[in-house]
Amino acid sequence: MNSTEELVDLLDLEDIDVDLFRGGQPDSVRHRVYGGQVAAQALVAGIRTADPAYVVHSMHSYFLLGGDYAVPIVYDVERIRDGRSFLTRRVVARQHGRPIYYQTLNFQKPEEGYEHQDAMPEVGEPESGFDLVEVMRRGGNDDADALGKEWGALDVRWLGNSRHGLEPDPRHPSQARMWVRLKEGLGDDPIVHTAAFTYASDVSLLGSTLAAHEVNPAKTQMASLDHSIWFHRPFRADEWWLYDQVSPSAQGARGLALGRVFTQDGTLVATVAQEGLIRPRRDGTKGPGLKD
Repeated sequence: MNSTEELVDLLDLEDIDVDLFRGGQPDSVRHRVYGGQVAAQALVAGIRTADPAYVVHSMHSYFLLGGDYAVPIVYDVERIRDGRSFLTRRVVARQHGRPIYYQTLNFQKPEEGYEHQDAMPEVGEPESGFDLVEVMRRGGNDDADALGKEWGALDVRWLGNSRHGLEPDPRHPSQARMWVRLKEGLGDDPIVHTAAFTYASDVSLLGSTLAAHEVNPAKTQMASLDHSIWFHRPFRADEWWLYDQVSPSAQGARGLALGRVFTQDGTLVATVAQEGLIRPRRDGTKGPGLKD
């Protein structure tokens, strides 16, 4: 995934029947399909079945099985509800005849309402950050090069986490911050920006659950269990956005991560939540992204 054009092609699904779509796969040496890819392709499938007058405002999903890069993914959309103000869709992603991922999408016809938002934290500009893949490589993460290829269309500038680069905050013992954007322009289609952001939203989010601990992610079994996004306001995924990540809790081999997404002018445009498996890798474990 070396260019934005390749990512856009990946997110352009094939229509194979009514409410049934097929998503392609990029080349990869990893053991499982990147979760952001499945979430973004499922979102595109759901949007394809919705009236364009409605805009997606939230998605909630569960990762059931690690995907197989060797075969395409089929997305089956169920039209749950079509109301005057809201629409709901449910998407099942399947491979080898089995569901690997479930997603529920809610859409709303845009309307005026009350407005407020959190303030963006004070952070350095994107130019002050470090290339995330290089940070992972220097930290001894054996998966860094493979992830770098998977995230090749993205520009991610790491600002720091609770142990390196950020001021200690006793209210939030495990946090991380980074600037993210697509490396190249995406055009003006808002659906493409929403899908590309969904793809990028899985980048390093679960890693924030380890920020308070002296552990090497490469020696940790990590797998996303669920993923939710609330889309508050429209924005461009190819312009810098701050990913302000915090993990309020880790327990029982699971970590919860929350991410607030701000544009450079301080507008809160999305909120992301993810819980995932985090446990020391055991003998016989196939890789950090597979769960038993």
